[in-house]
Amino acid sequence: MAQTCRITDLRCKEVINLCDGTRLGYVGDVELDLVCGNVTALVVPGRCRFFGLFGTREDIVIPWPCIDKIGDDIILVRLERPVPHCERRCWWRFGK
Repeated sequence: MAQTCRITDLRCKEVINLCDGTRLGYVGDVELDLVCGNVTALVVPGRCRFFGLFGTREDIVIPWPCIDKIGDDIILVRLERPVPHCERRCWWRFGK
């Protein structure tokens, strides 16, 4: 029996890197391959700098092959070095 998971369910899960034990944050978005209909990556929003006054750090993109396990509360990934997203998330686009 195949298990299913919605994108909204993924947003409630914390992402932890198994390589160094760091907490990367919570899933903010997913990247999809619209031709094949597959999820290609999870995107974790960058953390705020100094109470949000100086913007945020770049988003972390986690390619699907780097995901080790998706549990009830957490997602375990293996990233040697977190990959920042090429496009910075601006405060006026946050939440879209």
